[in-house]
Amino acid sequence: MMKNDRKVHLSFFLTLVRVCFVQADYAPYFFDYGVSSGNGNMALFSLSEDTPVGTQIYILNGTDPEGQPVRYGLTFEPGSKEYFKVDHTSGIVSVIEELDRETQDEIEVLISISDGPNKVVEKVRVFVTDANDERPTFRNLPFIVDVPEDTPLGSSVYKVEAVDRDTGAGGSVTYFLQNSHQTQFAIDRHSGVLRIGPHDTLDYEKSRTHFITVVAKDGGGTYKGKEQVMTSSATVTINVIDAQDTPPIFVGAPYFGYVYEVSVPGSEIYTVFAKDGDQGNPNPIRYSIVNGADGVFSINETSGCIRLLAYPAHLKKERYEVKVKATELGAEGQKQDFSATVVTVRVVDLNNHPPTFYGENGPQSKFELTMYEHPPEGEILRGLKITVNDSDQGVNAKFNLRLVGPGTMLRVIPQTVLNQAQVTIIVEDSAAIDYEQFHFLTFKLLAVEIDTPERFSATADIIIHLLDTNDNSPKFSSDYYIARIPENSPGGSNVISVMATDPDSGRWGEVKYSIYGSGADLFLIHSTSGIIYTQPWASLDAEAKSKYSFYVKAEDTEGKYSLAEVFVTVLDLNDHPPEFNQDFLEKTMVIGAPVKIEAVDDDAEEPNNVIEYSIMKADPDNVFDINADTGEIKLKPYIKSLEIVQNITKQKDCTWSLVVQARDRGSPSFSTTTVVKIDITEATQLKGPMAAFLMQSRENPIKVLGVIAGVISVIVVMTIVISTVMFMRNKKSNRILPARRIIRKRQRDRRPLTFRLPFRRPDNSADKFVVADPEKELENVNHNNNISINIGRPPPPPPPCAPAMPLPPQYHPWPSQGRWPGPTHSGSVASRAIRKPIRTRESSLNSALVSELKMRLEKKMIERKMQMAVDDN
Repeated sequence: MMKNDRKVHLSFFLTLVRVCFVQADYAPYFFDYGVSSGNGNMALFSLSEDTPVGTQIYILNGTDPEGQPVRYGLTFEPGSKEYFKVDHTSGIVSVIEELDRETQDEIEVLISISDGPNKVVEKVRVFVTDANDERPTFRNLPFIVDVPEDTPLGSSVYKVEAVDRDTGAGGSVTYFLQNSHQTQFAIDRHSGVLRIGPHDTLDYEKSRTHFITVVAKDGGGTYKGKEQVMTSSATVTINVIDAQDTPPIFVGAPYFGYVYEVSVPGSEIYTVFAKDGDQGNPNPIRYSIVNGADGVFSINETSGCIRLLAYPAHLKKERYEVKVKATELGAEGQKQDFSATVVTVRVVDLNNHPPTFYGENGPQSKFELTMYEHPPEGEILRGLKITVNDSDQGVNAKFNLRLVGPGTMLRVIPQTVLNQAQVTIIVEDSAAIDYEQFHFLTFKLLAVEIDTPERFSATADIIIHLLDTNDNSPKFSSDYYIARIPENSPGGSNVISVMATDPDSGRWGEVKYSIYGSGADLFLIHSTSGIIYTQPWASLDAEAKSKYSFYVKAEDTEGKYSLAEVFVTVLDLNDHPPEFNQDFLEKTMVIGAPVKIEAVDDDAEEPNNVIEYSIMKADPDNVFDINADTGEIKLKPYIKSLEIVQNITKQKDCTWSLVVQARDRGSPSFSTTTVVKIDITEATQLKGPMAAFLMQSRENPIKVLGVIAGVISVIVVMTIVISTVMFMRNKKSNRILPARRIIRKRQRDRRPLTFRLPFRRPDNSADKFVVADPEKELENVNHNNNISINIGRPPPPPPPCAPAMPLPPQYHPWPSQGRWPGPTHSGSVASRAIRKPIRTRESSLNSALVSELKMRLEKKMIERKMQMAVDDN
């Protein structure tokens, strides 16, 4: 027993200890901070349906009594859509699916909190609040309404309805019409009732259908943080139903009918037609004559056909105004609306006669006339006797006349005819009536009715035969002719053929030719063929005259003529060879300067007178070059001195003879040769342009003499002018005595300038001339200011002297030539003291050049005298 008791007590103790420990571990729980709190147990939590996905919307918050860490959970009922998720540690709840209040406005969520052993689960409801995200939606679409056209103004015709699933202001709907000022309808903005406007009634005849756009607008609200108003629109189609409110309408009015002379009783005059103005449901029409028929017309009441009841001869008026009425019949045959119109009936002559042309012997369709060309303008063609007639009456006998043919040569009178007229044809364009263009003219004379529906017409042919007159002058094929003939053509050669034509016929078209003018002496022309020849004795020479011009005249038998100009060019032939002035030429060549030879070709034109030069023979052949175009002969570029020449030729004598050929470029080509003897010398030491001038002018002494004479003349004139000026200057003083005034000149060490003439021998001194007398001091008898006082003052300035001769222009040698001196001209302006010039090498060369120039001048003068003697003989 004791052992059992001990076991019982031990078991009870252990159970008590266990119970104590178990009661100490309490379950966790959520905090409840109320609806407005953002954390806790989500009791009565709500959020807007436009909350974006991913937004943190709540924080689950709870605790464990023992302070153990807790974990949070969030689940949904099985089969429900999951909109949220929770972070198990922080308890942050986020949106994971888009919300839509209109689809689900409450969401049941199971939230849990656990400390490990214990877990507490609670069911909460999350309320989804509205956002303005829905547009108003129209019901019962489409809207099609039939409205009678006689519905009173302001009547309601339809009620539109639109709903908005949003709540609050966003779910309220108001209505208005788009382009309300352009429609006949109005709408109640709250109820959506559509009414006919207060001003314009419906009219089936004007518009059978109306399309109205109704706009439904909600009250606006917030969506994603912004205010927005949403609208929807729908079209209401209103079909207007026709009502019997329009009288019949006549189609095609006004009406005109005609009674012709051949009409019989029962003939149809006209058929009127009317229709009900209410086209949606038209009534049948019945016709009747109200008045104006006078018992001679009747009408079919159903077809509207008006017929004649009497013969035209029994009608007493030419015009009837018949009033016809069209009446609507109702469904039971009762007469309703009506309208009336007037049918004008005319009694007219039948147009059964076309216009007809008549000649002297009755109806005629062809008229002929013969006359000369170019009759005077305005002249009547009296040879044509034409009459036109239309046997109808009134408008049926009215027609137009028209003349159809080439150009506007003729005009017909009259142009409008009633019944009958005499036709007159007048010349309108005399120049166009030309025999050379038309030997005969053909016209069509037309007569066409004007106001008749048949438009009857008639035609007649008018043929005019023309006779020719001499109305044209001969005319050349060209205003000028250009001919070319070689200069060696024999007399009687054909030069050119000219041609002129005269369009006149017969003898008036015959042309004869002649020539005249200053250049026609060497030519003649065949009078009928127009071929121009050279005179039998004529000899053409292009070198003497290469251009001729004269006039050729073409004349008919009555003296009418025309002129053309003929230009004849004598073609140059290569019949002259080049010629040198002499068969043997002597030239002196200074090293570095060329010598020029020249040949002349007497041919008149290029290339016959273009000359090419070449060296045919030279020994040695490596010393000289020649310019093929200018004929300039020069040394090879590497020969710079006389020593080089002597080394090449191994001779001390520097004189060579060259055989130079001058050949023209004609075909065939001619050539001439000459022997040129060249004496080579070295350049002198003379410097300056005057020396260069003298060296270049060795071949032309006349030119040198002219230049020297000009220089002397200038010096003399300047001396005279200076002396005259000095005299006039002294004469102006009113206190000078007749005694000669002598001005003492201060002695100066001046070197006299000498002027050496090229023809004076170098050992003779140049002539000196004095421009001022020696100055001597003279007592001032008149006590004036004309005496020079040298005490304490500088001497007076020297009197004016003759100016020195101007320097000749600078000589610019060719780039390949060195500068070489030539003879110079010098003058002297000095006192009477004579000073002999020093004889130098320059003066020796000057003397040699002058001697050579004098010899050439004398030679040319002798040749000229001999030529004159030959000419006299």
